[in-house]
Amino acid sequence: MRGQREVMTIDLFKDENCRPLAAHVWRKESNGFYVEPEWCSKRLFQAETFTNSIWDPCCGVGHIAESAHRAGYEVFASDIVDRGYQHFNGCLDFLQCERPRGANYVFNPPFDHVEAFVRHALSMIRTKKGKIATIFLQRRLNAAHWLAELPLARVYLLTPRPSMPPGHVIAAGEKPKGGNQDFCWLVFCHQQKGPPELRWLHRDGICR
Repeated sequence: MRGQREVMTIDLFKDENCRPLAAHVWRKESNGFYVEPEWCSKRLFQAETFTNSIWDPCCGVGHIAESAHRAGYEVFASDIVDRGYQHFNGCLDFLQCERPRGANYVFNPPFDHVEAFVRHALSMIRTKKGKIATIFLQRRLNAAHWLAELPLARVYLLTPRPSMPPGHVIAAGEKPKGGNQDFCWLVFCHQQKGPPELRWLHRDGICR
């Protein structure tokens, strides 16, 4: 019976569109489109002050852009693909852009391209007070040696663990809960001197 059960479990995953209801195992999303809960950016803008405008070059369905709008910032929202966000400013390949569309950058980029996005954003910052904030997989921090070369100012751990499903899951009307990955915000600023601060952002309120 034990061997039979193991075969049945494996068979469930032969069809990439079939998964147990609570397994949180989805097929990979093209262009690295994964959707963060709205509270992640809402809490960031409550804890972190930005000067002037915000550019989200990976705006997706607009969660970060909407949080920035509500926090009182002028926002430029772009993406490599139009995901249907009502205040979308146009399709742009961020890594090919040479002209900044905002004084600060806040984004949730494809997980495998975070370093490239951060370095490119840093190269386009035009003011000393300009900042970059990116969502990052917490389990990758130890191996992210490139962070030591950059002006990392703060790390905000997100709690409870947010679920960040691929975009097609959200488009299908699913409301996944209980993520299986830990995430954080990384905030960079050219004015930063010394080691970064470690802080927490809680879904139900700011934890400093």
